[in-house]
Amino acid sequence: PPSTSARGIEDRATGRHSVDFFRNSMSRYDRAITVFSPDGKLFQIDYAFEAVRKATAVVAVKGADAVVIGVEKKAIAKLQDPRTIRKIVKLDAHVTLAFAGLTADARVLVEKARTECQSYRLTCEDAPSLEYIARFIARTQQRYTQRGGVRPFGVSSILAGFGKDGQPQIYQIDPSGNYFAWKANAIGGRNFKPMKEFLEKEWVEGLTEGDSLKLTVKALLEVVDSGTKNMEIVVIRKGQPMQTLDDDALSAVVTEVEAELEAAKAGTGTEEMKE
Repeated sequence: PPSTSARGIEDRATGRHSVDFFRNSMSRYDRAITVFSPDGKLFQIDYAFEAVRKATAVVAVKGADAVVIGVEKKAIAKLQDPRTIRKIVKLDAHVTLAFAGLTADARVLVEKARTECQSYRLTCEDAPSLEYIARFIARTQQRYTQRGGVRPFGVSSILAGFGKDGQPQIYQIDPSGNYFAWKANAIGGRNFKPMKEFLEKEWVEGLTEGDSLKLTVKALLEVVDSGTKNMEIVVIRKGQPMQTLDDDALSAVVTEVEAELEAAKAGTGTEEMKE
């Protein structure tokens, strides 16, 4: 029989071989979009979600008669024109999209969606519904998860507008090709989960436009520094063009929200002192 030292060498060699085999096998699943890993994952889709988590945050809140969308704005170069950086875009007269993820990928999806909207109008002589556009974008993204030679879109997006019944609607579309309707939601950024939890706690049915606006700002303040330079807010009303809040209007809302937060903190501190 082999000596103890010989068996140790053999075991170490076998262990290295096992580790190398595991790494090589996992890297094979890691690189192929069409191959499932043994635990049922498509790693490239997970990486697409990671691209979304590294992006800036997006918040959408549905009110009784309006939808408010807020996005986190990153600092730009001093000589860069801020008008060329848009995270909130129009797909059609009644459909607004905000995205988190790779801007180049989003640009491709936006162009495909705009073309589909125009094609639908030409064919059906009517505007496409919000759900139709959400389903089209989801179908396009899903198609890039099961074909060789392509990769998933590193983009999550939120569609906002009004349905055929005149009620405000919000849809979220993921890189995997899933889409869901929401009452309020947050995507993008490392801290999107705290924002979601905040929205779950604070959102109520029948919010007014002003309350929806303040809730959106409060959610963004969970992850961005105070001030209007780090966020962009738009309000979507039925039958009206999308309104982007200017610096003065946004500053007034932020000031009001911060005053409410300070008052709430002061009230909590007073109660604790009494106890």
